[in-house]
Amino acid sequence: MIPQETIVALATPSGAGAIAVIRLSGQDAIAIASEIFQSVSGKNLGKQKTHTIHLGHIVDENKIYDQVLMSLFKGPNSYTGENVVEISCHGSTFIQQQIIQLLLRKGAKMAQAGEFTLRAFLNGKLDLSQAEAVADLIASDNEASHQIAMQQMRGGFSNEIAKLREELLNFASLIELELDFAEEDVEFADRSAFNDLLSRIEFVLKRLIDSFAVGNVIKNGIPVAIVGEPNVGKSTLLNALLNEERAIVSDIAGTTRDTIEDELVIEGIGFRFIDTAGIRETKDVVESIGIQKTFEKIEQAQVVLLLVDSSQLSVDSLSNVKVEIAKISNKFPLKPLVIVLNKVDQLAPEAIAHFTNELIDDAQQTTNNRKLITLSAKQKTGIDELKNTLLSFVNTGALRNNETIVTNTRHYDSLLKALEEVQKVKWGLDSGLSSDLMAIDIRQALFFFGEITGEVTNDELLGNIFANFCIGK
Repeated sequence: MIPQETIVALATPSGAGAIAVIRLSGQDAIAIASEIFQSVSGKNLGKQKTHTIHLGHIVDENKIYDQVLMSLFKGPNSYTGENVVEISCHGSTFIQQQIIQLLLRKGAKMAQAGEFTLRAFLNGKLDLSQAEAVADLIASDNEASHQIAMQQMRGGFSNEIAKLREELLNFASLIELELDFAEEDVEFADRSAFNDLLSRIEFVLKRLIDSFAVGNVIKNGIPVAIVGEPNVGKSTLLNALLNEERAIVSDIAGTTRDTIEDELVIEGIGFRFIDTAGIRETKDVVESIGIQKTFEKIEQAQVVLLLVDSSQLSVDSLSNVKVEIAKISNKFPLKPLVIVLNKVDQLAPEAIAHFTNELIDDAQQTTNNRKLITLSAKQKTGIDELKNTLLSFVNTGALRNNETIVTNTRHYDSLLKALEEVQKVKWGLDSGLSSDLMAIDIRQALFFFGEITGEVTNDELLGNIFANFCIGK
């Protein structure tokens, strides 16, 4: 059921600014706007062409509120598919509220979160995955997440799903037709071609499901835990990476007693660096809590940087570092670990080579998930090498090739369920299962495809999706 009321909301961020945009959408949007608008050229707003802009004043009972620009978009050629008016006024919060209150008195109602985009979906201007991409685009804070959101909003993902669904639907129709002629024992669907289609759908679904591992970290940022003993330079390294004095740096061990988080974008990929409390035996209650949090952050991190003070290394301490490497590796065998020898500016080249040779085997144990690099956080040398090492853990090939990448958990869940049903159909085809039983699994697969693009929806699903939007979008 498409709502008929005309809705209004502030489309720009709340607060004072140079310009604010107030958006109206609905059948009576232009009529309501005409009641409060007085064109400087005396034009009747209701008689103007779509996609035009008009200068005038917001007026009520001879009181002038502001000079504004009124933009007209007549349905169905608008964002929502309805009549839309956008009022560009001066950014005073008082003016914004006065105009919105005036529009409410004239018959508009306040828009709910995401209601403009919801109407665009209901009016067929966007499918559901494209609508969700609008929210992702607004929230994107780096090049990679922006690129993925734009690709999805342009319909890259939904087009791929729609094409698979259409092909499967064609075969489903033939299978259903066979049921009407069950007594004649005829086959309308070419089983060989159907098997090829199912194999192709299975391949594409697996590729999309696998892409979620990359898409999820790109969308949410890659958490990187900086760990190590107290006073090895974790806070200095964080400051060097961020190029600002974000964390407190002190010669006193145990200065960092809580986790400090900040984000850095490296070649379009967001990394969330977590500077943790140093790991050591301590009787300090507050510091002990910080150390406990350190282990929690290692659990949550996608990459771990184990920082070592190379200037304090000795035969005994080197063995302690190896124990620390083994401890993290054994507990998190699949988690990328970068051993960082810090403060190498205080060592002779021979000493750096010796410590590197001692640790290199531990860093390259039968996996590419272990790296060892040397740097000086204080002198900011080796920082670029560390950044490149972090990027090497992110598979950006699909992003560079502009392939479809799944970032939405709801889509991921539906793809998993669709794959399960397709595999059931494939098994049924190989086992000679009857058409009526295969038809059930085909319908389920089509259902999960439809959930992604919005052919299949319910009020609860739409409510959950659009509740995460901002009010004016």
